[in-house]
Amino acid sequence: MNATVAHPDAAPWYTHRWPWLLMLGPAVVAVAGIATSYVAFTSQDALVVGDYYKQGKAINQDLRRDRAAAALGLSIALRYDVAEGLLHGHVGSAGPLADETLSVRLQHATQPNRDMVLMARPDAEGNFSVALPMLERSRWQVLVEGKQRDWRLEGAWQWPNEREIAIRADAGTAR
Repeated sequence: MNATVAHPDAAPWYTHRWPWLLMLGPAVVAVAGIATSYVAFTSQDALVVGDYYKQGKAINQDLRRDRAAAALGLSIALRYDVAEGLLHGHVGSAGPLADETLSVRLQHATQPNRDMVLMARPDAEGNFSVALPMLERSRWQVLVEGKQRDWRLEGAWQWPNEREIAIRADAGTAR
């Protein structure tokens, strides 16, 4: 019989680096899992809609507003001037546009608390400027509506990669 006996001068296991190195991977994964769980359970997901059925029904109404904008031949061009803190715009249409106040909504891609609603009144040529102190670097959803909310223009703006945005009503939706 051959029995192995530990050498009396051998160091205990915890003084060697290899057991610690092998335990490091699972320990890091456990800490990362706990941190991810904490973030998942304590922060609110802003993209989840509470009344999805009602919003689904509103899609048809939005399509009517898109068709109305296409029938009017509407377009808008927006440009943000950082130095002046102004959002400059031009509204174009195939015919005379009623003298009305426009609602320009800038909706942040992921944070609803950063959404902005600007009211603009175009002059006779369709030009307007609105004070906008700061437009942060992000992807913005742009929604322009008339005072009666009977038409809309919608597009996405990647600021500051795109210095300007032009949105034109799609003639294909005017059926």
